[in-house]
Amino acid sequence: MIENVRAVVEADQVILEGPKGSLSLAIPNSLEVIKLGDSLVVKKKINTDQAQADYGTVRQLLANMVKGVTQGWFKKLQVVGTGYVAQKKDQNLNLSLGLSHQIDFPAPDGIQFEVEGDVISVIGFDKQKVGEVAYQIRSLRPPDAYKGKGIRYLDEEIKLKPGKAAKVGESGEGQ
Repeated sequence: MIENVRAVVEADQVILEGPKGSLSLAIPNSLEVIKLGDSLVVKKKINTDQAQADYGTVRQLLANMVKGVTQGWFKKLQVVGTGYVAQKKDQNLNLSLGLSHQIDFPAPDGIQFEVEGDVISVIGFDKQKVGEVAYQIRSLRPPDAYKGKGIRYLDEEIKLKPGKAAKVGESGEGQ
């Protein structure tokens, strides 16, 4: 754990508070979380396959929470297309995506937007919420399969489909 994180371990819940915010996690009955010094230890109460699966999941969720309340999480999206524009208006995101109207996307609690050129950054301390908001923005105009226009993750590769091939007439013209 990090020095700036305060952890409260209750019977069925762990609460982490840090400089970026506060997160809580419900602990399954098959596990227990113990605070030893400045670290959290996850232990199985019973030895079953489900307890082993829960163990790995809870351990990783706690690690993600620690990183979130200390450093934060972000996802970057890229707006691709002529006339497709993203702007930050107050705390909200204003998108022009080739539709008949502009889309105002409100920032949920704990989420901030930054726009630099055609790149949108979704920033927050809850990893799940950051990913969910990034997905919701991407789903407003997913990348087109033929031209690649739309909103995509910054590191996402789009494999474009070939367009229709030019048809050759019966007279043999065009060969």
